[in-house]
Amino acid sequence: MIQPPILNPNPPEAPSGTPIHPLAAGVLVAVDNLWNLADWAVVTWWVTVPLSFLSVFVPTLWFQRRLRKDRWGSAVAKALALGLVAAAQGVLLEGGELSAARREAIAARVDSGVVIAFGGRALVHDFSTFYQLPAFRYLTELNEPDAALVMVVRNKRAQSTLFLTPLDARTAFYYGVRADSATSVAKYGMPGRSASALPAYLDSLAATGLPFYHVPDVETMDFARNDTLTRGQEALKGLAKRFPSLAVRNGMPLVLQVRAKKSDAEMALIRQAAEISAEGHRAAMLTANPTQEYELRATLEYEFTRRGAERPAYGSIVGAGINGTTLHYMKASDPAKPGDLVVMDAAAEYRGYAADITRTIPVSGTYTAQQRQLYQLVRDAQDIAERFSKPGMSVRAATDSSVALRARGLAALGLVESVEASFDPPWNVNCTMSPAQCRQSNLWMIHGITHGIGLAVHDPMQENGPDAKFAVGDAFTIEPGIYVSTKALDVLPDTPKNRAFIAKVRTAVLKYQNTGVRIEDDYIITGKGLERISLVPREMDEIEALMKRRAKIQPE
Repeated sequence: MIQPPILNPNPPEAPSGTPIHPLAAGVLVAVDNLWNLADWAVVTWWVTVPLSFLSVFVPTLWFQRRLRKDRWGSAVAKALALGLVAAAQGVLLEGGELSAARREAIAARVDSGVVIAFGGRALVHDFSTFYQLPAFRYLTELNEPDAALVMVVRNKRAQSTLFLTPLDARTAFYYGVRADSATSVAKYGMPGRSASALPAYLDSLAATGLPFYHVPDVETMDFARNDTLTRGQEALKGLAKRFPSLAVRNGMPLVLQVRAKKSDAEMALIRQAAEISAEGHRAAMLTANPTQEYELRATLEYEFTRRGAERPAYGSIVGAGINGTTLHYMKASDPAKPGDLVVMDAAAEYRGYAADITRTIPVSGTYTAQQRQLYQLVRDAQDIAERFSKPGMSVRAATDSSVALRARGLAALGLVESVEASFDPPWNVNCTMSPAQCRQSNLWMIHGITHGIGLAVHDPMQENGPDAKFAVGDAFTIEPGIYVSTKALDVLPDTPKNRAFIAKVRTAVLKYQNTGVRIEDDYIITGKGLERISLVPREMDEIEALMKRRAKIQPE
């Protein structure tokens, strides 16, 4: 029998009033308001967070001990609790702090001027996902449409303002509210104003004579030509008419310079994107009895979403058989048959940051002898590129070493006449000026092996050009590939050189035809050196061992 609890007939008196002294609460409110009002861009978060904690903890401890007469244990506990609340304000604004530091880095390069950037526009039709322009997200961390950023820089110090377009009440009822001036400081660390105030504000700044640095609101220059004005182009065109002497410069190079070196916080986000992407590829390898390309694509993208990704980082490429020889095949509408290899180039985007992973797997779960030959050649080409991808090493050396190894392998397999043999290409290229592009080996491996990753799947790296070197803070891929199809021979110009080439290699092409292999991994360079962050099986024996674990499901 359970005994009822014994009640103390003389319970202690409950303390009167609140357990926290009003002055302690007042200090907390004051520090909280400072977080909302102050421009913390000039002070890093690892300074402001501890200072916020101490500025609340110390007086609270004194108030609780001296004024409330709390015991030491109780006073310390309450002071610690309020101090953590104050510090949490800084943690919650860490995203704002990250973008504030980036804006300050831009300001240091501008010295004095006005930096203006426009974000992505609202979608022209319902039920689609909004995509923020990477440069704008980098500077603001705002992932909402129809916004603009204006930075007024004087003496390398920036005063930043967001111009926002809140939805009207009826539209917000359907789509949810957007950020407004009341929430801008708390969410993004800078004040917000209505977008309707932007034209007059820009006019007032143009009248000062400060140069303008415009960050184009396009992904590529091919998108916006002279006859297609973006919002940013239209605004700057109007300013130029009203202020003929206004100096307008391209601000994108400044943003790319800062954006190229990834911070520790950015590397953590890229790592997370790569981890999510790797789990998607593992799940695809474990898909039972796939018969269609779209089954594998669905598995990949389901796993991305299930693990917290915002979206696929790009259009997922899942090509079986001959479709795997098309670099950007995105239909995923054909059968995946036993005996086919499937090229799966797919990755997740996490908090704006993209991974980029490719694996090539056998539908049957086992590579054929011919598939193994091509696969191992690609894997060896990736391995040698990795060995050259260390801090201070040449990007070109990594590329050249990979290309040379693949060329030697293709020659050994009979897919080219020799390592240096050339052909007449079906595309416009000057073979005298660019002889490497006209080598026969280039027909079977027609893309580069590395590119940066970050807020865009092709993000800038710190150094570019023929003398570029890998550096700490780089995030990038290594992705060699080989793609063999008789279609490549069919599109060659009918010239004596090409006829001789085709006659020499046709037997080998028929042997390896309709086989595409690409292996792509993600890397970051830290103070410790090169780190591969896309940890998903890539050796053939590893992939086959994993695929043996697939459930045996009988087709309906």
